[in-house]
Amino acid sequence: MKTYPKGSKTLLNAWAFYDWANSVYTLTIASTIFPIFYGALFVTDNKYIHVFGTEVKNSALISFVTAFAFLVIAFISPILSGIADYIGNKKVFMKFFCYTGGLACIGLNWFSLDYIYLSLVFYFLGLIGYWGSLVFYNSYLPDIAFPEQQDRISAKGFSLGYLGSVLLLIINLAMVMKPDWFGITGTEGEAAMKAMRYSFITVGLWWIIFSQYTYYILPKGVKTGRKVTKEVLFNGFKELKHVFEAIKQNTRLKRYLRAFFVYSMAVQTIMLVATYFGEQEVDWGGEQEKTMGLIVSILVIQIVAILGAFLTSKASAKFGNINTLIVVNFVWMALCFYGYFVETPTQFYITAMFVGLVMGGIQALSRSTYSKFLPETTDTTSFFSFYDVAEKIGIVIGMVIYGSIDQITGSMRNSILFLFIFFLIGIILLYRVPRKTEQAL
Repeated sequence: MKTYPKGSKTLLNAWAFYDWANSVYTLTIASTIFPIFYGALFVTDNKYIHVFGTEVKNSALISFVTAFAFLVIAFISPILSGIADYIGNKKVFMKFFCYTGGLACIGLNWFSLDYIYLSLVFYFLGLIGYWGSLVFYNSYLPDIAFPEQQDRISAKGFSLGYLGSVLLLIINLAMVMKPDWFGITGTEGEAAMKAMRYSFITVGLWWIIFSQYTYYILPKGVKTGRKVTKEVLFNGFKELKHVFEAIKQNTRLKRYLRAFFVYSMAVQTIMLVATYFGEQEVDWGGEQEKTMGLIVSILVIQIVAILGAFLTSKASAKFGNINTLIVVNFVWMALCFYGYFVETPTQFYITAMFVGLVMGGIQALSRSTYSKFLPETTDTTSFFSFYDVAEKIGIVIGMVIYGSIDQITGSMRNSILFLFIFFLIGIILLYRVPRKTEQAL
């Protein structure tokens, strides 16, 4: 197989194309079709389900399962990244998580409240697969791109992801709204539910099939020829300790990671629960209007996010990464405050537009800023493992807080408003990140 040099157009495009493959999970499963499908399973006004020996609000249940999945990811990713570094083949692990996630998406076709535990396992494994693969996907960035290329190719990856996921979502939308076009039979409600289940299958197949180009082009890693033994099983935690020690000596990186940990906690939580919020807290007028409204809202987010990622990349080049992140965090903070008062579809659409504008930008810029701040090293997997562990632990905390407030107060509005605090703290911490020793940062 041909080996492509670092910085080559083919290699960069192949890396970015994985966003096209896997972003359908975040849009259809995490953000749109599955939350609508899950809400429709609760046909009465009673939003509580008896599970794990107690009554849990349906949205809080998903928050807690999501938090547990991220806790598992935070624990296993250092183990796997340590093994990947040791044997020098991170692509094998990236594939494993990709296929696990893709097959779990297909398994969601059989999601049922009658078999809630098995159903939650499929949901759980989908999260594990998606986020587990990103540990190794992100760690490729410094390996395949030079520093001056990283902002642009990171933004391109997110943009490709938005385009691919929107394309599949439009197809899924047509399946749900016009099931007869696709030969899906039953009453209006039954056919729509069937279409949603089939859309989960399309996500799994899309993810697995389109990722093959990325796997064909990306290098395996720096091959060592070494075998995995018991002694190296927890090598990743040792590497994280070394990374932590290195970070403590790097003031800029240390302060940036503190800020990232706090604001990312809120960003990822909002992205994971936004549709559940819209499904429960907005007065759509009817089930058909709700389905269409929520899907249109997510489409707006995705389309605007393409522009947002581009504008953020341009702004970072002109004003610096940290300054741009501060402004973006201010926008997120305002959105949390405004979200508390959202009641009508129009208000939700306005919120969706601004969320899209800052969603892709903050993700792409956060990733590339961290990559730029890294010291000279060949051990990029361990550094990105640390980055991902910090992000996942933040999500665990964010989702548990969000779900707990939702469960106790019975309203997701209070949870959204609480996230305002995390963005405020994130802004304060970003102001403390030194800039003067880094050009364009």
